[in-house]
Amino acid sequence: MGKELHIETKCVHSGWQPKKGEPRMMPIYQSTTFKYDTTEAMGRMFDLKDDGYFYTRCQNPTNDLVAKKIADLEGGVAGVLTSSGQAATFYAVFNICEAGDHVICASAIYGGTLNLLGVTAKKMGIECTFVDADASEEELAKAFQPNTKAVLAETISNPALVVLDIEKFAKLAHEHGVPLIVDNTFATPVNCRPFEWGADIVTHSTTKYMDGHAMQVGGAIVDSGNFDWEAYGEKFHGLTKPDESYHGIVYTKQFGKAAYIAKINAQLMRDLGSIPSPMNCFLLNASLESLPLRVERHCYNAQKVAEFLNAHPLVEHVNFAGLPGDKYHEMAKKYMPKGTCGVISFELKGGREAAVKFMDSLKLASIVTHVADAKTSVLHPASHTHRQLNDEQLVAAGISPGMVRFSVGIENIEDIIDDLTQALEASEKS
Repeated sequence: MGKELHIETKCVHSGWQPKKGEPRMMPIYQSTTFKYDTTEAMGRMFDLKDDGYFYTRCQNPTNDLVAKKIADLEGGVAGVLTSSGQAATFYAVFNICEAGDHVICASAIYGGTLNLLGVTAKKMGIECTFVDADASEEELAKAFQPNTKAVLAETISNPALVVLDIEKFAKLAHEHGVPLIVDNTFATPVNCRPFEWGADIVTHSTTKYMDGHAMQVGGAIVDSGNFDWEAYGEKFHGLTKPDESYHGIVYTKQFGKAAYIAKINAQLMRDLGSIPSPMNCFLLNASLESLPLRVERHCYNAQKVAEFLNAHPLVEHVNFAGLPGDKYHEMAKKYMPKGTCGVISFELKGGREAAVKFMDSLKLASIVTHVADAKTSVLHPASHTHRQLNDEQLVAAGISPGMVRFSVGIENIEDIIDDLTQALEASEKS
């Protein structure tokens, strides 16, 4: 069409674009395998010389079409879907890291990521240094080591709701010759486009707002195509040197800007197989069509809830960048002028005991592990997602024992506030 389409239009039309006589809805290629007429034809794909599909554990047309849509939404050159957000984070790191390497990660981050990098990756020989995202450039620079391969952070941290200074982290990463990997789950590409601020790779738990209905677990990785792997060839030898498991191909030579995603598809999916089912990808694609509408409603409702809680006498404090007095308000205006997300965290004056009583008294909102879907939900991070952390680690992650994570849904705002009101009154009687 010539003119760049708006994101609302891309959510509906990117990915699957039917030709004459083809189904308007993207097909579900519900098949484990794909037929070829000659041995040579299939052999060329095993050599990565031809594009195509031979086994769904590696790639599937339905999955690739949805990955293409998400890559378009983020402004990247290529994308891949995984079976979960955790798998996306792991693949994003493991694609360029191996035993003996080091990564840097913001400490205010999802508990699962904290454990993945701080415990599980360590068992594999990959060390991680956790840093305060609000620290100065000079302080953050001290975390870099000669074997550092990547920097990781979230655009909006879960559940502390720290808003990342993307430009600061991108600048530091690039000065030290490594990519910035950003988890954009909470903001979504509707509210934040990290590549425009210098990030190199974006990940998502598509389980959250992208799906938006708690129907399927999934993840996504998108590469901007901007990081020059060959400029640091020895450091990223997995991409720039021959891969003997694929007859010596060099990913950067054969796939150019798409090398990073090509390696995930060809190598990690082949060996580890964290592929989502085509049916789940079909459901994700349907949900993506309404993503801008839902995000707008989530943000509107969350703003009203934050203002209500901020004025309530039983609430100690509220974390939500949409509030003018919030520490990250100005940062959010810079990176997310349309809004941040529908998730709020707050603490009641009665601490942990009051928080538990409050949560148990909610009637509309559900106590669930999930977050960021159409229904309002609530969770106590210290008891649930971050339960494995000690008090010191909780503080480092921006979590107090009495913190409540409140994910505002798309219900009528008056009903949500009515539920909050009666639950707060019940907590006071505890």
